[in-house]
Amino acid sequence: MVDWDIRKLQILRTLRERGTVTATAEALRMTPSAVSQQLTNLAKQVGVPLLEAQGRRVRLTDAARLVLRHAEAVFEQLERADAELAAYVHGELGEVRVGAFSTAVPALVVPAVRALRETAPGVVVRVREAEAGEAYELLAAGEVDLALSLAAQAPAVGDARFTRVELLADPLDVALPKGHELAAVEGLRLTDLAGEEWIFGGSGPWSDITRGACEAAGFSPRQGHSAAGWTAILAMVEAGMGVALVPRMVAVGRDGVVMREVGEPRPVRHVVAAVRKGAEARAVVGRVLAALGDVAAGLTCPSGTTARGLGR
Repeated sequence: MVDWDIRKLQILRTLRERGTVTATAEALRMTPSAVSQQLTNLAKQVGVPLLEAQGRRVRLTDAARLVLRHAEAVFEQLERADAELAAYVHGELGEVRVGAFSTAVPALVVPAVRALRETAPGVVVRVREAEAGEAYELLAAGEVDLALSLAAQAPAVGDARFTRVELLADPLDVALPKGHELAAVEGLRLTDLAGEEWIFGGSGPWSDITRGACEAAGFSPRQGHSAAGWTAILAMVEAGMGVALVPRMVAVGRDGVVMREVGEPRPVRHVVAAVRKGAEARAVVGRVLAALGDVAAGLTCPSGTTARGLGR
């Protein structure tokens, strides 16, 4: 019987995810030569080649993929073992490291932390702000315990590494300069703004979300200005330089900006949380997930609200 080495299996799994020995070494804080040596030793232990050359890169053999398919169940069970030990030793005490994208920190994470201080003072939440896609890289590498991101940047629902929880369908409202001719129009639709100049990032998730929402409404947005930060975007809207889609949970005050809810098809962005498969059994992780879910449920605006001053 093969003497399985969990550390070597983790290295092989990381290579599958990162694609190169160098990237694997960086992720695991090892040297490339140490990674290569460990994988060579693993191949000797199992008695079959695990890697094959592909130009200057290497690719996993079918045998390596077979090994990893079975190893995923081992990793999941080890996560469950860690969870049960943590529950046994700490009970309601524990630390959860949360990686979250920028707007989720003030809107979801901070209120959840405040609530936990009242209901579970022994739970410590460590927050790490990260880009939407980066949050899952941190989760896979074990650098955070829970990742908050956008569904568009999340791994597939069937990804064996993670358990996903849908937290929030965050409505996207249109930011208009105060005094804009459409600011007070009833039944505003995205198509009413097809002729406007739009403000959004040149690339990345928010560019994709803005373009996707407008195209779903039947037009391609004309980008007048490019910006990634909400402060810059809203300052330009306030100055009358264009309009923008803004997530409802963004809380930035601008007296010269009016937010309008738009009619069908109503654009939304989906916010999800994820943990490594099996880690949801940890009581402390479950408690943090529940607190985030409570905050997300409270973010729904009352029906009939169609216009608001941003941040009011």
